[in-house]
Amino acid sequence: MQEQINAELDFQPYNSKRPDLVIPEYGRNIQKMVEYALTLEDREERNRCVRAILSVMGQLFPHLRDIEDYNHKLWDHLHIMAKFKLDVDSPYPTPDPEKLESRPDTLTYPQNEIKIGHYGHYVESFIDKCCALEEGPERQSFSISIANLMKQNALNWNRTTVPDDIILKDLAKLSGGRIKLEDPSVLSNIKVVPGNKFNEFESDTFSSGKKFKNNHLKKKKKFKHNK
Repeated sequence: MQEQINAELDFQPYNSKRPDLVIPEYGRNIQKMVEYALTLEDREERNRCVRAILSVMGQLFPHLRDIEDYNHKLWDHLHIMAKFKLDVDSPYPTPDPEKLESRPDTLTYPQNEIKIGHYGHYVESFIDKCCALEEGPERQSFSISIANLMKQNALNWNRTTVPDDIILKDLAKLSGGRIKLEDPSVLSNIKVVPGNKFNEFESDTFSSGKKFKNNHLKKKKKFKHNK
């Protein structure tokens, strides 16, 4: 019944009987141009046709012209759409179909045993670097920075609050007792930004900078109004 209705309305689903596009991003018209270029027997005419096709391909994606080897990519895409049957004077070698179809090597996932998961592996590597430093202001400042980073990472998992003394105890534990911060007040007052669904935080330093910016804008508007 449905087939009869479709026949009466001369209805065809969109692109249902058309061949698949090799690179859909360029569209069907570019694909037809490439297929037309393959039918040209004269080499000079075929070269002129290919240069015209490459010009249109470049106009479709002008923002990609800043990419390195932009023209090389266009030529490779042209050969791919022609199914590597295009015989033209190309400034670049024709890509190898076997290399394009080959799968990349599997990347090995780093197997790091993290002692306290929510702090992450980088925190532990920072702690090792800090422990290698000699006692002094640089090591003390580095230790405080690591503790603040640990607090931020902990707030990613616990959106309510993380006591500063817990952070300092975990720092001593991860460092094997080599880093000890006795005063919790050295940590920044990091808090979760209210009403924000992302993991964004606000520290005392950031808040003071934001207040300074707002006051500067108010003074600037007031100066223009008086002027």
